[in-house]
Amino acid sequence: MSNYLDFIKNERARDYSNKKVSTDFVSQDVAKKVRSIYSEMQEYQKTPLVSLENLSKKLGVGKIWVKDESYRFGLNSFKSLGGIYAIYRTLEEMAGRDISIAEIFSPYFKKTVGELTFSAATDGNHGLGVAWASMKLGQKAVIYLPKGTVPQRIEAIKNTGAKAVVIDGNYDDAVEKMARDGEKEGWQVISDTAWEGYQDIPTWIMQGYTVLFHEAVEQIKQSGGDKPTHIILQAGVGSFSASGVGYFNSIYGKERPISIIVEPDNAACFYESIQINDGKPHRAKGDLSTIMAGLSCGVPNPIAWDIHFDYSDVFVSCRDELSALSMRVLGNPLKGDKKVISGESGAIGLGVLMHIKNELEIGKDSEVLLISTEGDTDPKGYLDVVWGGKFPSELPIM
Repeated sequence: MSNYLDFIKNERARDYSNKKVSTDFVSQDVAKKVRSIYSEMQEYQKTPLVSLENLSKKLGVGKIWVKDESYRFGLNSFKSLGGIYAIYRTLEEMAGRDISIAEIFSPYFKKTVGELTFSAATDGNHGLGVAWASMKLGQKAVIYLPKGTVPQRIEAIKNTGAKAVVIDGNYDDAVEKMARDGEKEGWQVISDTAWEGYQDIPTWIMQGYTVLFHEAVEQIKQSGGDKPTHIILQAGVGSFSASGVGYFNSIYGKERPISIIVEPDNAACFYESIQINDGKPHRAKGDLSTIMAGLSCGVPNPIAWDIHFDYSDVFVSCRDELSALSMRVLGNPLKGDKKVISGESGAIGLGVLMHIKNELEIGKDSEVLLISTEGDTDPKGYLDVVWGGKFPSELPIM
């Protein structure tokens, strides 16, 4: 076991003697539908899938693919995939008919639905996607952020014309205040986590995320590959990671890739819930302090929890040093490998792979899919790590 992480295997994941929750709502067919809707947007294009051939050889791994989401919609993060689709579905329901995504962004559509305000709680990336979509719609947005959010992420949101509200609390506190204020003001709340009576929009957000997995599978096949043997996915509230696990289950069932779910050790709500082992999601014990701001969430999305409890194979709690290591390795690749600019939350999968591959018997026959979920959304923080050497680790040079 590495000094930088702990992990737990979920024996339930491969046990089919118990009834499992359906993953049909994040299936391949759903992903195709969402992707066809997004294809109408001029900003939509597939993000790159980078094959790190030389690093794979160095680590003794068959293949390492990195899906680079820093190119998504020009917003430097995958998060907009969920928020924009949820806004589209919300407006479609308000219109009471099937509409195209091109139509909702047309000038006359605003006259149909009137003046709206969309609200979200975020550590930066989800809120930026909601704010950007609101700007394109000619509507208002109010975005709630936790104390300590870096100024660059706040400014990116403000630059869309949205109002940014920084609260004196953490991400979970921001979600609670956003929900209270949204109900009081009559705003359209676009949250990526669910609660009692609020299920549809978080489900739509998870469906939006399936697009990147659909792209990745297509790109792997186009490159002559088949499917990953392992996927390493980051969990904040768990919507993204559960979307991926559910998507691969919908295609491959029992033959799906081994899924490794990663969290910061101070915000490890899924890892700790599996550790408690009573079948229920629990709030993280840590104070949520981590450089992985996008993963600084203490309460699992209950929809995501059901999928992870039934299907995810390994849960990892890790230190910030692994994120910093990953940022440096991806940003300074071996000769012949392509550079990936990956932020704190985006890079962590590689550091986990480097530290856990032996314990999980990941070797020359293994093909691993990583998702770099964000680019340098905190430019100063990125340089502090990659140039300044902040958060050093003691991994021996191989």
